[in-house]
Amino acid sequence: MNAKQLAAEAAVALIKDGMKVGLGTGSTAYFAIQKIGQRVKDEGLKVTCIATSVQSEELATSLNIPMAGFEELSYLDITIDGADEADHSLQLIKGGGGALLREKIIAYMTGHYVIIADDSKYVETLGKFFLPVEVIPFGWQRTFDHLSRLGCTPHLREKQGAAYITDNGNYILDCDFKKITDPGQLQTELNLIPGVVECGLFVDRAQTLIIAAADGQLTTYHKEVKN
Repeated sequence: MNAKQLAAEAAVALIKDGMKVGLGTGSTAYFAIQKIGQRVKDEGLKVTCIATSVQSEELATSLNIPMAGFEELSYLDITIDGADEADHSLQLIKGGGGALLREKIIAYMTGHYVIIADDSKYVETLGKFFLPVEVIPFGWQRTFDHLSRLGCTPHLREKQGAAYITDNGNYILDCDFKKITDPGQLQTELNLIPGVVECGLFVDRAQTLIIAAADGQLTTYHKEVKN
């Protein structure tokens, strides 16, 4: 069992009957969804879930995990998701999989936000991973300029030679800040730029971080967060 799977299975053990659960997106969240599906099948686990992406929803549906929409649920007991980077204060960079907007909407309606990752994602300072910023296609070049003035080098994310399109019909600019010493301040500055829909900084959201090492050792970090 690899490190991502170990972290995922430890997080899924926190889910109890009757919970409303947010399903993350990405390679680590994939293992969590698989494990939830196994518990639904083998244990008769009763949950209702919302997914952070079309991809995760399709996977969950294929595993017979009961799904719901936002018109049905306004609160989630727990969400299990991955991160591209997590620092010692449990601040995060997310969005490598392109689902940062939906992930953040779900993070803000979650009582217990659990992040799972292998130890390569646990860093002293955020910023080595390029920060994803979701922007509207209209005038994106000027949004690019405004982001550059914050001291980063933005790159338009592409797929198969064309601009990558999110599930929401937007573009993503991956921004190289080198080091992000004040995630809260930067998040505010980014979200004030016209054309920016959301950024991949998740500040004071995660309450539990489960890190798995290649040797199978799990380390869990907790933080009090007011939702």
